[in-house]
Amino acid sequence: MERISISLPEKLLEEFDKILREKGYVSRSEGIRDAIRSYILEHSFLSQLSGDIAGTISIIYDHDESNVLERLTDTQHEFSEVIDSSLHIHLDRQHCLEVIVVRGNSADIKRLLNRLKAMKGVKYAKLTTNVAEIPG
Repeated sequence: MERISISLPEKLLEEFDKILREKGYVSRSEGIRDAIRSYILEHSFLSQLSGDIAGTISIIYDHDESNVLERLTDTQHEFSEVIDSSLHIHLDRQHCLEVIVVRGNSADIKRLLNRLKAMKGVKYAKLTTNVAEIPG
């Protein structure tokens, strides 16, 4: 087994430890292994998507983060060929949920998802496909 070292913000680690206790994990290592397995499964699922698909991308972001609203809007305009609509919800004074309805080429949708995931201020981004392939 390999040993690694990671740095995490204190609040993130506190939240992770709380979840580990709730789920009955005996060590952080086991929780991290499960989280990595889940990440790999998601990547595997996304890499197998092909052709035209339909679904939603849900994102949670910190609207106080510098220029995040402008970057989100610019990105959505750049990918307007696969975005049908979006819904914006204020979760609290600092965080918003955006649900983006997407339909079209899976490669373009995956590029959009990856762009959103990498954006500073975006805390969560997930694609849910409702239709594996759009019937011809």
